[in-house]
Amino acid sequence: MSAVPASHRRRVLSGAVAMLAAFVVALLPVPPTGGPARAADGSAVTVSGKKGAYDDFSGLRVTVHQTRNLRSQGVRITWEGGTPTPEGTFHHDFLQIMQCWGDDPAGPDREQCVFGNSGSASVAGAYTTSRGITTTEGVPGTDPGEREYTGDDTFVPFQPVGGLPATTSPKDLTYFGPLDTNEQIASRTFANGRGEVTFELQDGIEAPHLGCGMNTATGAGAPDPRSCWLVIVPRGRHEADGTDVTAPGDNRSRNLTSSPLSASNWAQRMVVPLDFLPVDEFCEEGQRELPMAGSELVTDAVTSWQPKLCSATGSAFAFTQGGEEEARNQVLSTSEELPLLGFTVAPAVQAGGGPKIVHAPVAVSGLAIAFFIESADGVVRDMRLTPRLVAKMLTHSYASDVTLGEVPEHVRGNPDYFVDDEEFKRINPDFPELTARQLRSIMVPLQSSDTTRLVWDWLRSDPESREFLAGKPDEWGTRVNPYYADLDLAENSTLSDYPKVDPTTTPALANGTPPLDYGVTDLDPYTADLHDGAVRTRRGNNNRTILWAAGNTQLEPAKLINDAPLSGRHAVLAVVDAVSAERYGLPTAALRNADGTFVQPSAASLTAGVAAMRPSARDAAVLAPEPGRAKGQAYPLTAVAYAMASVNQDAASRKAYAGFIRYAAGSGQTPGVSAGELPPGYAPLPTALRKRAAEAAGALERGAGDDGSGAGGDAGGGSGGSRGAGGSGGLGSGGGGSGSGGDVVAGGGSGDDGPGAAGGSGSGGSGSGGDGGDDGAGPSSAAPQQKVADATGFTPGDVLGVIRWVLLGVLFLGGAAGLSGPVMMRLAHRRTP
Repeated sequence: MSAVPASHRRRVLSGAVAMLAAFVVALLPVPPTGGPARAADGSAVTVSGKKGAYDDFSGLRVTVHQTRNLRSQGVRITWEGGTPTPEGTFHHDFLQIMQCWGDDPAGPDREQCVFGNSGSASVAGAYTTSRGITTTEGVPGTDPGEREYTGDDTFVPFQPVGGLPATTSPKDLTYFGPLDTNEQIASRTFANGRGEVTFELQDGIEAPHLGCGMNTATGAGAPDPRSCWLVIVPRGRHEADGTDVTAPGDNRSRNLTSSPLSASNWAQRMVVPLDFLPVDEFCEEGQRELPMAGSELVTDAVTSWQPKLCSATGSAFAFTQGGEEEARNQVLSTSEELPLLGFTVAPAVQAGGGPKIVHAPVAVSGLAIAFFIESADGVVRDMRLTPRLVAKMLTHSYASDVTLGEVPEHVRGNPDYFVDDEEFKRINPDFPELTARQLRSIMVPLQSSDTTRLVWDWLRSDPESREFLAGKPDEWGTRVNPYYADLDLAENSTLSDYPKVDPTTTPALANGTPPLDYGVTDLDPYTADLHDGAVRTRRGNNNRTILWAAGNTQLEPAKLINDAPLSGRHAVLAVVDAVSAERYGLPTAALRNADGTFVQPSAASLTAGVAAMRPSARDAAVLAPEPGRAKGQAYPLTAVAYAMASVNQDAASRKAYAGFIRYAAGSGQTPGVSAGELPPGYAPLPTALRKRAAEAAGALERGAGDDGSGAGGDAGGGSGGSRGAGGSGGLGSGGGGSGSGGDVVAGGGSGDDGPGAAGGSGSGGSGSGGDGGDDGAGPSSAAPQQKVADATGFTPGDVLGVIRWVLLGVLFLGGAAGLSGPVMMRLAHRRTP
């Protein structure tokens, strides 16, 4: 059954147990066995160039670093032995890379490849980025070796998979166009003969015209996902007719003009097979399909788990990604006739005496600021950002975020771009120089969400950023865009979207008249969601529409179109989820946390971020993000996604959803890229959260609902026991707070050995009585925190396992809360220019 809808609850009862002894409790996750396969999964393939008639490519070796277990994602491609691309141009010596379908074991036909609709100005000559071909003698770019498509201004049509109609012109946008093609029209080779790109692969959901990963099996049995191809056409200095475009003399052209699809160039192609994960037909026909909805943070995890859930739970699940507030409202209105499992970061709170809502943690991830920036020396990998710098971006306080024309008075005197900001320069002293007007505004999603609220919480938690949002200029005189003053950004704790309120308009870039005007949402358009932000970043294009295109007829009036940047000139960044950043191979900025440490998202830093969280004031069973408490190696934009459900559902639905939660918090926490595993970009759930999920699943299946149990565990216990006003220092013998639901953590401490103040009794696990250093009244620090090694990205075996504290106290272990379970399929919306 498809992951898309329509094709597509035994509670462990733990009574109060009196325990008057000492325990050593391991609170952090057990290290997972093995690591994710990821790019270095043994599936790298290296292909060599062909000598050909002019020996331009015999020394070229290209490596595709992952060729199996693929989906819509970024794949790293490197090469050596190439001839350097001329500095500042793409006249010759570059690679053209495209994705193709094709069932012939020898490789695809040129008609089966996505190429020719990038919308960019010609990199070199008339046909170089086109499907167009000419065989007319004397015309630049003519190919005497072409026998199939002959004449002047003919073209190679694109033939989609499945027998759909072929394209009818070189610029037919029926199947792909400038805003959704993944073709690499010109990839630069640097002075050392080496090059590197991350290519955006598209599966059959993103690109149905290719069908990669779609089931080709007939009848019953295991799915047989369609494989696809990566084709690299190297371009040297010889034209299709043999002309050396670098030779002195009266050449008609000083650059390449012919298409890579022209027969002579196509003969030099290098072909790599690609094996995709299945994207449809996971479950047996007849299985009940249960709905789920909510946070984008679980989308990739659910997608990975879905193929295994059918056999593991006997149920199929249909997931709809959407806003968390909508998911909460839907969960609060469920019934036996309308079951639902929702996913949010903040809890759903039932008003009055309504049915109980259970919450189960299922995924640890977070947001990231990802970027794709190219300089003359290659792709930029490192960037640091402070909360104030991000606040400037999100309030359109840089002049180029408002207009590329004459700077209006209200932002005059502010830097043009963030790279021109003295604050940025001081923390990024080695950042390369970039081309004027190369940079584009930070991309943000349109929809309101809990994760957007987390970003604003981070900005308000930083004193410098908070003051800037309140109207105080920075040390160099940069001031907040005044159009944001009425939004009270420094105090508004309910903001869950990214407003774009500057009304400035500017005449479009054009040679003709009369031009249209563009505004800030044309210059800086929203993304559909976090994943879309990552895709646009990978493509190096924020999809801005600021160029004027004259209309041909009344039916085709003048319009604003996209100005896609050329290869080597990409400079974009976006707020994305950490999983999508990993998926598309995007570098992420190191963000400054509460004690001034710059931290990138990694399994270690996300786990440390969870340890900084405390139970939500709205429901102690849910940990609330605390960017203002993220210190050391804790990542400030960490979030825990919870599955939530009302017990007011039929028993069969509660049992199925409970089965999903058990899988998600169990086998689904094994890192990897295969079906059923936890994709890169997530951190495995800490042990305490796994326990919490198991208890929640039991409560849901039984229909008991939440009994007020706290989250306990890593965040230091529940709302009563945690973060109490302990005494000072060490591991003194204080009484732990009493409660149910979480793990036991340290009691209040004092001195080195003296008695500490007792922790408060509350709804969490046995709480931490003393935390004087951070929140408590005591003069010095709480029990030692876990130290996490620095990391610059998600690595397979990050984290896990630290011995904590010795306890005395009374422990109640009670089950409660929870729910989870999803499947998903991303249906990409096609965008045309």
